[in-house]
Amino acid sequence: MKRIILITGGERSGKSKYAEEMALSLSPNPVYIATAHIWDEEFRERVRLHQARRGPQWTNIEEENNLAGCNVEGRCAIIDCVTLWLTNLIQPHLDKSGNLDVNPVLESAKRQLELFTAQDAVFIFVTNEIGSGGVSPNPLQRRFTDLQGWVNQHLAQMADEVVLMVSGIPVKIKG
Repeated sequence: MKRIILITGGERSGKSKYAEEMALSLSPNPVYIATAHIWDEEFRERVRLHQARRGPQWTNIEEENNLAGCNVEGRCAIIDCVTLWLTNLIQPHLDKSGNLDVNPVLESAKRQLELFTAQDAVFIFVTNEIGSGGVSPNPLQRRFTDLQGWVNQHLAQMADEVVLMVSGIPVKIKG
């Protein structure tokens, strides 16, 4: 049963909706693992709209940091999203100047992903392809883009299937 699916693309490309439709086609009662931290009212509204789109057949788990602690054995689970999860993971590693050493975050993320996906389950990871734009003048943003790219590559390597969403259209990359 174990299967890993990675859905990537830009913001508002249709990743989450596609992941939800896929999960419902694979299971009558999927799990939705929300990694978002609510920063402000605008973001709270985004989360509310996502929640309203899902029905009562979903099991919702809110987990900002510890994916490895989520038990989804025998289930189909969406992890939405890897980018927000990584944003949460970097917080303890930022120094007072806003500098980030990505190496410990990268190793921690890889370790968690390995532990989490050791379960016999279907995993549908949603992530952003943030490295497709220009190079940021902000050093922290450049480091985060590096981190996101390396974690996406790691997930793509682990994945049985990779889908790139472009303007609401799924383009199969792997599998």
